[in-house]
Amino acid sequence: MRRSIIKVESLLLVFVGLVGLLFILQGSKDREETENQPVLTPRVTLEPAERKKLEWVSHCKRNSSAESIEGFSKLPAHIQNFLRYRHCRSFPKILNAPKKCGGKSASNEVFLLLAIKSSPGNYERRAIIRQTWGEEHQYNGANVKRIFLSGTSTNEKEDKHLRQLLKIESETYGDILQWDFHDTFFNLTLKQFLFHQWLEGYCPGANFIFNGDDDVFVNTFNVVTYLRGLKADNHLFVGQLIANVGPIRESGSKYYVPVQVTSSNSYPMYCGGGGILMSRYTAHAIYNQSFEIPLFPIDDVYLGMCLAKAGLVPASHMGMRTVGVRVPSIKLDSFNPCYYRELLMVHRFVPYQMLVMWKAIQDPHLDCGQKLSLYIDK
Repeated sequence: MRRSIIKVESLLLVFVGLVGLLFILQGSKDREETENQPVLTPRVTLEPAERKKLEWVSHCKRNSSAESIEGFSKLPAHIQNFLRYRHCRSFPKILNAPKKCGGKSASNEVFLLLAIKSSPGNYERRAIIRQTWGEEHQYNGANVKRIFLSGTSTNEKEDKHLRQLLKIESETYGDILQWDFHDTFFNLTLKQFLFHQWLEGYCPGANFIFNGDDDVFVNTFNVVTYLRGLKADNHLFVGQLIANVGPIRESGSKYYVPVQVTSSNSYPMYCGGGGILMSRYTAHAIYNQSFEIPLFPIDDVYLGMCLAKAGLVPASHMGMRTVGVRVPSIKLDSFNPCYYRELLMVHRFVPYQMLVMWKAIQDPHLDCGQKLSLYIDK
């Protein structure tokens, strides 16, 4: 009886094994047939120029109605693109620095945040700023932090390598904010808007913000001393004041703004974008108003528009020179550190000048003798 049971079990095992083998063989055949079949994908044909435009707006839809504006076809290509994509404000971050200010709740411990606009390829400028006026430490007891604001290169081949460069910088210094939009002159306003958005999310408590270019020289010690007597929750927006000007209508100018962009012939008062100091209160006000104002191609003018809408007024500071300084005589050296020792910010410096001047103004043996007069360049 026991031998019969064993024989039946053996037959069942053989049967189950054969069924399993057939199942495996059939499955392999099905997979092979599936893999050999062509994969059907939607056919989307884009002209090379259109492909580039889609990449430029980072998936933001083109506003074709802008092309019906009178005179649109005669405008330069960069202004046409600005009008087509003016409404685009949402671009993904490629690189972020979420802990730059120690977290949202601890950000009020940052006395001064240096927010520096820098194109991807300007590595040497960023490197010198890190060694000089942008060094992160305590300046007379004030906690100073640094962040660089960047987009992407318009050159596709170059962009691949520059993204790698910025990634290395980010991993090494933790001071890069990069968004997926082309870093061009007309996109500086977009960069400004996205920075204020980042500020609200990651560093809303920073007491004061210096917002400037990567070719300026800042005397960080003087800036901290000046800000010490001010309150972060009061309005502050100072720089080199510009008033009673309007759009440049000459098409050959870098600052050309046609009537298709704005019909107004005047700008509100604003400060030159090379370097501006603002308080926490004012930075929040600008951000809140920016949602109500369409992007404008000139970034410093756009900030003036936001201030005007908020009922705030920009102010001038003689220590902030966005057009450089000039000396009383051609016989004098305009690079003499005695001209810069008392200033807050000067535009424009090449990298080696930043390093030389930073060392010079801190030299305890610097003898300026009779006080030198400074003049704003006209």
